[in-house]
Amino acid sequence: MIQYYGTGRRKTSIARVYLRPGNGKIDVVVNHKRRELDAYFTLEYWKSVIKKPLLTTETVDKFDAIVFLTGGGISAQADAVRLGLARALQSYNPELREALKKEGMLSRDSREKERRKYGLHKARKAPQYHKR
Repeated sequence: MIQYYGTGRRKTSIARVYLRPGNGKIDVVVNHKRRELDAYFTLEYWKSVIKKPLLTTETVDKFDAIVFLTGGGISAQADAVRLGLARALQSYNPELREALKKEGMLSRDSREKERRKYGLHKARKAPQYHKR
């Protein structure tokens, strides 16, 4: 079976995306439970973020996708899936790289949560100042 692979990461989320020839069905596997895209990502915004690489390259109804998700929150997972899909499409056809790059879908968002420092409540939030 022909399949194309792409890994996407965002914050602590990791998405392993497998593209196979099909009719546009996207399945999400989280905690060994397989669900459809609409059942896991309930907001329209998340669905549009995920489908953007397929819409940009006009390959929505050419592939089925199976996405394995670990870690992070649902918004970061959606961004990770988008990057994974874009990379998988690039491995399918390197000529799609230009269109994906122009839309900024091949660059990883490297922002991570800053570590907490001792003496502070959070990474930068200091305790309230008392004069006496």
